[in-house]
Amino acid sequence: MLTQDEIARYRRHLVLKEIGGEGQQRLKAARVLVIGAGGLGSPLTLYLAAAGIGQIGIIDDDRVSLDNLQRQIVHDTGSVGRAKTKSAAATIERLNPHVATKLYTTRLVAENALDILRGYDIVADGSDNFATRYLVNDASYFAKVPLVAAALGPFDGQLTTFRAFEADAEGNPRPNYRCLFPEPPPEGTVPACSEAGILGAVAGVLGCLQAVEVVKELLGIGDGLVGRLLLYDALQARFSTVNYAWDPENPLNGRNPRFRDLSHHRARAPAAAQ
Repeated sequence: MLTQDEIARYRRHLVLKEIGGEGQQRLKAARVLVIGAGGLGSPLTLYLAAAGIGQIGIIDDDRVSLDNLQRQIVHDTGSVGRAKTKSAAATIERLNPHVATKLYTTRLVAENALDILRGYDIVADGSDNFATRYLVNDASYFAKVPLVAAALGPFDGQLTTFRAFEADAEGNPRPNYRCLFPEPPPEGTVPACSEAGILGAVAGVLGCLQAVEVVKELLGIGDGLVGRLLLYDALQARFSTVNYAWDPENPLNGRNPRFRDLSHHRARAPAAAQ
């Protein structure tokens, strides 16, 4: 049940017929795992906390640095040098004390991914490297947990949702990240954020949209982004959507899957979040 303080806090949600009291209680009972407390994870965790998500898990092994603050708004100047997970949790506590946090100040790797993901209703990936994106994709499939994934460029971004463990109306598996991007690009061909740069507010746009899609998935409202890739071009002030489908040749949930567990990810070392 919602307390009187929560009723007052979430009043703008409660008057929405798509949410109401029942929907707000579902958000209160929800557990969301955020991969990365960086450029995407910052607005994402803030809006999830403001929305009243009951428990937010945050995984990140990095510490706050001064050059993070141009886009990673869950942290502030006083947080420099602090673990990003602890800095984000402190901000969430100040924003909404009704929200619990569970912190993983470690890397997400093949050895811990399934144990961590299985404790959540949905995963939101805000990582900035391909090794982590493929790992989260595969782990969410094996754990049967929906995944809302976003990625950033200097002035652009993309967002989609994966429910690859389910079948569509025709009985085919729903697509996963490997249906969009069968293989990661050759190492060194895509510059890191520290090299390419990024307009900080672009991370805010995508992180906020990611929070919207997480809430929609939890409540079962609206049209989700399964099978649709939302593209944002900040310089052109343009949004576009590209449809994509299940690839029967993909190695995860294709007709002849090669991956039966996460062993193909072992010995990889993902980097920090955007």
